[in-house]
Amino acid sequence: MESNKILSVESRAPALEVRDWVRGEALASFQPDRVYVLEFFGTSCDYCDEAMPDLIELQEIYKDRGVEVVAVAAGESAASADEVRSQIAAWLAQFPELNFRVGFDDTGAMDTRWMDPSFSVEIPQTFVIDRDGYIAFIGEPDKLHDVLPQVLDGTWRTSAQAQAAERERIAEDEPKARKKALRNQVKAKFAAAEKIEDWKTALAAIEEGVALDPDDLLFRQQHVHLLLHKMHDMQTGLPVLRQLIRDGINTNYKMMLEAAFFELFDPAHDYSQFPSVERFAIGKELSEHILAQARLQDDYDRAVSYLMVAAYYHASGNKDRAVELLELALQPLDGPGPDGLKDDLLQTLADYKGEK
Repeated sequence: MESNKILSVESRAPALEVRDWVRGEALASFQPDRVYVLEFFGTSCDYCDEAMPDLIELQEIYKDRGVEVVAVAAGESAASADEVRSQIAAWLAQFPELNFRVGFDDTGAMDTRWMDPSFSVEIPQTFVIDRDGYIAFIGEPDKLHDVLPQVLDGTWRTSAQAQAAERERIAEDEPKARKKALRNQVKAKFAAAEKIEDWKTALAAIEEGVALDPDDLLFRQQHVHLLLHKMHDMQTGLPVLRQLIRDGINTNYKMMLEAAFFELFDPAHDYSQFPSVERFAIGKELSEHILAQARLQDDYDRAVSYLMVAAYYHASGNKDRAVELLELALQPLDGPGPDGLKDDLLQTLADYKGEK
């Protein structure tokens, strides 16, 4: 990223390019003599849930002093703009006291103009634009209660405190942003190779990604999947799978263990070239660990674990144990449950019993 493209405190605020507005009237551009709090958020971001009530409170406190909060979702995943709008509207329903504009951009313009050049990689991320149209603050929204009064009285932007805070932010965020850019390059290489089923090139890209970020679960799972299910290289793939499981156990990373499990027992995969003895030996060890951890979980998470592990027992020929686990999972679930879990349990149980 060229230095003349870096966006930081005391930079002139870029244009506001919002695809559409979900709440409030459209805002075409920042108006002079107003102070704007521009919040980047996402509907799947837990910290964004926590930030919204504070933003509502700030808007109420400072509404008579020329402050306007504007929230923009710039990274929603959906098939169309209409779906993005519906997704955001449903998420906003949990904030009935919402008192500021909310928009979204699914074109990438807001990321390109704001997030990327400021080294911002995580949300929620807040930009404060002062009355002169300059950026006075970039950072986490929980700092606004301290910063905003100083922005309003004109003492913050050029202060030593603001400059020190900005240097600290850039020192922390720039390496993350550069790693994100490299990760995106890896993903692009992989996607291009996957499209034409050039598995050798895809593998080289994924191995580059794993070297770049060994903790990235997406790269780790794709590495296993390519070796075992696309290239059928069991000699290389099985040790990589075992390492994924060991790391998941050592770090107690539940999602890593789930990812490994589905490489072993996802019915969508073809296991005809997978050595059965190795597959079920690894599956037994992994299933026993997941079941041991399940005892410490709540009813919902335990049911998810039982549903998953039942697939191992069914595939290995122990149908009775698979049925037992599903019935145990169902016992504490009274209603339909989140995400249709109870329906999934009932359907799987019927399948295993040969019933409708």
